[in-house]
Amino acid sequence: MFDAKKVKDACVQWIRDWFEENGPGCNAVIGISGGKDSSVVAGLCVEALGVDRVIGVTMPNGIQPDIDDSIRLINHLGIRRYDVNIGAAYDALMAEVERKLGHEASAQTRINMAPRLRMTALYAVSQSNNGRVANTCNLSEDWVGYSTRYGDAAGDFSPLGGLTVQEVVAVGKVLGLPVDLVEKTPSDGLCGKTDEDNLGFTYAVLDRYIRTGVCEDPDTKALIDRKHAMNLFKLKPIPHFDPEI
Repeated sequence: MFDAKKVKDACVQWIRDWFEENGPGCNAVIGISGGKDSSVVAGLCVEALGVDRVIGVTMPNGIQPDIDDSIRLINHLGIRRYDVNIGAAYDALMAEVERKLGHEASAQTRINMAPRLRMTALYAVSQSNNGRVANTCNLSEDWVGYSTRYGDAAGDFSPLGGLTVQEVVAVGKVLGLPVDLVEKTPSDGLCGKTDEDNLGFTYAVLDRYIRTGVCEDPDTKALIDRKHAMNLFKLKPIPHFDPEI
């Protein structure tokens, strides 16, 4: 039985310990999307470090339809806020890339450029505010590679990397965060589809498979296994040549 209160307390202590070792007095810098993951990470960091050491950054690409959710979460926690719109940078970089390519960039290039620019913005804010950048990916997303390498998959510390989607929701409720944000339908905010539409299975099915190894539908099991195997490299350090000198 998952004990959300116990896990929440342990994660809060883990964050405190990590900062004590890797940045005493530093601030936690979090990209706030308005969804459950960034909301829960922000809530955990506030409890661990105090409201004055947590910075929320909104990063719309031009216009973000649900930006009010991000701002509401930031106001709920009372943390410092920066709004960095990546729209102009995205348009300029994409135009330059396509000009050099001589043709349109691929759909995946267009989708993944935004999270990579957001991570650049987060590190800019962080380095100017004595910060450490939070990775907000959860175990379920990491398991099937549902993240952008050097985009949302980057960061200095990862509070949710060991928690499934359903466990993150449970922790969010224990933290007392707005329920509608904690239970918000997961979406990457990039292609107009939900996470589950893109993945081809539900997080409930994935979470159960991760924790119990049970997945009744063989086609879904095969799809999850294939995504897991194909994307394991995202979780590993960059391989390097060892000259054995």
